[in-house]
Amino acid sequence: MLEYLSQLSVISICGVLSQPDRRSGRGRELKANPVKEWAIQKNLEVRSPARPSRTEIDWIKERAADMVLVMAYGHILSDEFLNSIPLGCYNLHASLLPAYRGASPIETALANGDQKTGVTLMRMVRKMDAGPIVGQKSVEITEEDTGATLRLKLGDVCVPLVDQYLEALMLGSAEETFQNESKITYCRKLNKDDSILDFSLDARLLECRVRAFKAWPGSVIFYEGIALRVGSCTARPDQGLAPGELNVENELFIGTGRGTLQVLELQKPGGKMLAVSDFLRGYTLKNGSHLDFSISIPLVSKKF
Repeated sequence: MLEYLSQLSVISICGVLSQPDRRSGRGRELKANPVKEWAIQKNLEVRSPARPSRTEIDWIKERAADMVLVMAYGHILSDEFLNSIPLGCYNLHASLLPAYRGASPIETALANGDQKTGVTLMRMVRKMDAGPIVGQKSVEITEEDTGATLRLKLGDVCVPLVDQYLEALMLGSAEETFQNESKITYCRKLNKDDSILDFSLDARLLECRVRAFKAWPGSVIFYEGIALRVGSCTARPDQGLAPGELNVENELFIGTGRGTLQVLELQKPGGKMLAVSDFLRGYTLKNGSHLDFSISIPLVSKKF
């Protein structure tokens, strides 16, 4: 998106506001995020405070910014900040609002088994993802998508979406539509506990969750207290297994609330991800045994 904007002759990027440097890698060294690195390479002025304050408002005014475009910034901006920009602040949110306001719209849409999602361009207000909608573009979710691939597909539609409405935004003539309050849903921030598979759920949803959480937080099953990471799986017809019950031969099937989950890849602690047939040659899972699991916290709610 920044590269696209930087190549337009009708605008100029007067500054970049991004997240602060984070510690990463084995050495836990401070490292700038890709947005900040890009801005530095382009010799643009960049600020990366822990939270935007009056200092950043003054800085933006000094830069004479007419409009602010935001994506995945992670902060609710103050009224003072929003009102200080002549043409307004606009946000690219990775869902088809009013569905999935909040922190994890990409993974949640996939984990819930949705067939499509998209990106919304909206005016920002001092309420999470609640501003009026300028435009949207949809993206199909396929059975091969993971959280990472879906993120790339959504990123690809951001440029044409902004390009479609940029002239109207600059002229202050873009039509805006208020969100339908009756259709609002919220998605929460993911945590490590979301990796634990809940076998009271539908096998199809469990397959979707494994694909959605592949990069983070991953997906695990607990066998005799040992966490085994699931690399891939697929939903199969019901085999009459109780939720969490194992059917083990050269293949691995697990009972769910509806249908059966076939696990295709497994990884033991400290080991490599293996095809289940290879995994079972070196690790014994008893046929008819039951996995420990608990009821998961819903990913979506009607209230924030």
